[in-house]
Amino acid sequence: MAKYGPTRGELKFRLGFSLVGLVMMAVALTLHGVRGIASLEMVLIAGGFFGGTALWTLVKLIREDRT
Repeated sequence: MAKYGPTRGELKFRLGFSLVGLVMMAVALTLHGVRGIASLEMVLIAGGFFGGTALWTLVKLIREDRT
């Protein structure tokens, strides 16, 4: 285990929070549809943030299990 950085519990929380954010964004797009630049902005910014955080966290959790 690394001396610095998030604990395993915090990584699990981040992963859960990111997945909930992605689901909420998908529900919003499904209910309201894609309309104009605002929808594109939502997908790029929110999807990038939640998706990137989920991927980064998943990689950290998998790598920690191997070491």
